[in-house]
Amino acid sequence: MDAIDKIRERTLAAIVAAADPGQLDAVRVAAIGKKGDVTGLMKTLGSLEPDARRAFGQAVNQLKDDVQSALDARRAVLDSAALDARLMAERIDVTKPARFQGQGRIHPISRTIDELTAIFTEMGFTVAEGPDIETDFYNFKALNFPDDHPARQEHDTFYLPPDAEGSSKVLRTHTSPVQIRTMEKVTPPIRIIVPGRTFRSDHDATHSPMFHQVEGLVIDKKTHMGHLKGCLIDFCRAFFDVDDLPVRFRPSYFPFTEPSAEVDIGCSRDGGGLKIGGGDDWLEILGSGMVHPRVLEYCGVDPNEYQGFAFGMGIERITMLKYGIPDLRPFYDSDLRWLRHYGFLPLQVPTIAEGLNG
Repeated sequence: MDAIDKIRERTLAAIVAAADPGQLDAVRVAAIGKKGDVTGLMKTLGSLEPDARRAFGQAVNQLKDDVQSALDARRAVLDSAALDARLMAERIDVTKPARFQGQGRIHPISRTIDELTAIFTEMGFTVAEGPDIETDFYNFKALNFPDDHPARQEHDTFYLPPDAEGSSKVLRTHTSPVQIRTMEKVTPPIRIIVPGRTFRSDHDATHSPMFHQVEGLVIDKKTHMGHLKGCLIDFCRAFFDVDDLPVRFRPSYFPFTEPSAEVDIGCSRDGGGLKIGGGDDWLEILGSGMVHPRVLEYCGVDPNEYQGFAFGMGIERITMLKYGIPDLRPFYDSDLRWLRHYGFLPLQVPTIAEGLNG
């Protein structure tokens, strides 16, 4: 039995000292391999008397079990340590800038939204968001749309099936409902822009059933039409990168603003092309106006104390104008060739912190 105790002590010590799977396997072979110490003890059983053989055999089997258990436990420890070391070696710091692999491109719509956000946040605006599925109140009624307005018809608006109460929700036709939701929750002064998806029943080279808009809203006690004009003139010149870009305001009508104005920018069409900037022609790009007092009343804002302006524009439209994209439909075709041509490298993008230059 002294031999069994010595082998147990020596083998268990070697197992604990094994620093890697290779060393541990060497200990296993030396102990229970074909020529191992424990295997050698089993080969001596034939020379013993039956009673002694029984007791010795039980002791050797117990030794083998103890060695195997110690090997399994040590292997689990080494495997866990190896996994931890691998995870540490292969870890990725997600806070570091992305490593550009030369393949991906930023979609023009995403780029334009980043540009809009960078420009307007420098003017003191914040970004607001809201649901794509809206009620009639937020999408139409609170925005002073009359019941017989064409925009309420199914040929223009996507209606969802009626709910249990018989009222139908709509896919929002503009991002203006977020203005209503904001005025309900926030006490003026308010200064927000609302970029997001919108939906209308229209589809051709310049219209899509799903498209993007950005709208702006300013509400306080002193804002007037002059502030609206200054804000939009600065935006147009910054976005199109033309310092002396001509901008004009034409009287118009929108249910939610009064007075209302459409905004045109100067352009030229020489040679059949379109150039943004000085010229003898004009191009309409957005609508604007002073917020209608009824809209303020719907939101619980006193129109005798507060006033403000709002504006809205199609993001696809100004993207096409700025980057010379002739057709709206490929924006959503998921064609990688188109994206490689019109897309942008991802490492330099406009940000709120760093402005248009990224």
